Amino acid sequence: MNERLSSEQLMQLEDKYGAHNYHPLPVVLAKGEGALVWDVEGNEYFDFLSAYSAVNQGHCHPRIIKAMVDQASKMTLTSRAFFNDSLGVYEKYVTEYFGYEKVLPMNTGAEADETALKLCRKWAYLKKGVPENQAKIIVCEGNFHGRTITVVSMSSDPDSYGGFGPFTPGFIKIPYNDLNALSKALEDPNVAGFLVEPIQGEAGVFVPDEGYLSKAAAMCKEKNVLFIADEVQTGIARTGKLLACDHENVRPDILILGKAISGGVYPVSAVLADDHIMLCIKPGEHGSTFGGNPVAARVAMEALEVVKDEKLAERAEYLGKIFREEMASVKSDMIALVRGKGLLNAVVIRPRNGKEAWDVCIKMKENGVLAKPTHGDIIRFAPPLVITEEQLREAISRIKKSILAFE
Repeated sequence: MNERLSSEQLMQLEDKYGAHNYHPLPVVLAKGEGALVWDVEGNEYFDFLSAYSAVNQGHCHPRIIKAMVDQASKMTLTSRAFFNDSLGVYEKYVTEYFGYEKVLPMNTGAEADETALKLCRKWAYLKKGVPENQAKIIVCEGNFHGRTITVVSMSSDPDSYGGFGPFTPGFIKIPYNDLNALSKALEDPNVAGFLVEPIQGEAGVFVPDEGYLSKAAAMCKEKNVLFIADEVQTGIARTGKLLACDHENVRPDILILGKAISGGVYPVSAVLADDHIMLCIKPGEHGSTFGGNPVAARVAMEALEVVKDEKLAERAEYLGKIFREEMASVKSDMIALVRGKGLLNAVVIRPRNGKEAWDVCIKMKENGVLAKPTHGDIIRFAPPLVITEEQLREAISRIKKSILAFE
């Protein structure tokens, strides 16, 4: 097992022994530091995906790694059958950090979304008076909240839901960024919540109109409906604020976090809400063996400290403007549109001579920048927030060069 395998051999192993549920870029990564990664052969790349925004603090941040190793050498898991000496400390820290009364810790973004859905339904029956099994949750077309059966039940992407039915009922799908549609859906007295991404990441970094989130939150409040923000990808400084909702001073009733809350070194997710919502769930009604484990608790605290200490939100805001200005200035018919917020950006690619977004990503890989297309014609660009301005400008020059190669 210690023989040194080539990238080609490693890709063949995955193809032979792994499920074929991913179509990765043909690069096999072996090491990462900050905004840089290296493949098995030692070639260096700028990482412009950040594990879908999980590695906001950069690869292998020494402080976060130290927190993980220190805790892992003492105790890794107790389950929630017992108390441990890390969870309460973390719960106090994270609730104060984001300004909520309670947190429910889970492991993955999809689990956190599922938790929020259960919480919202429970609240509807206990507090709002919705008849049992009649609660509805409004969701948006183009959403991506994970891959569970319930979550794909609210998807409008055939790749996500096709062949996986029957589906979980109780969802009303409306167009994203459409307040009139939301207003109409809110007329139903059995609506319990509105689940929304402040920016739709997987849909191609679709940024809604200014005022959409604040108006939507106000409309929900008026109808006694919970405003639920999925900030798994947009949260933790990615868009130039701690939370994307902060751009419009919106405080969600239920806040869903994941990915970068651990700096990408461990699966950690969290659902935050105040007592009147969170305490609707009683012992035995929801949980997770690994949720809130000691390693997760220590890792998440250090990861959030790094965000604050290194001013990563401000950095994302500043560098994001540079990225969008530079990309908008590229003279190429292939660039149809540049959009984004902070360091969550997308370039919409217009096919040229049979070449598409995937071909641009392959060319970028050859030039030392890694990114991945979404929905065929869109490339998402999301480097670690620790990237320096000098590194960013170097990466931009390589991205430009890759696009212009198709002229």
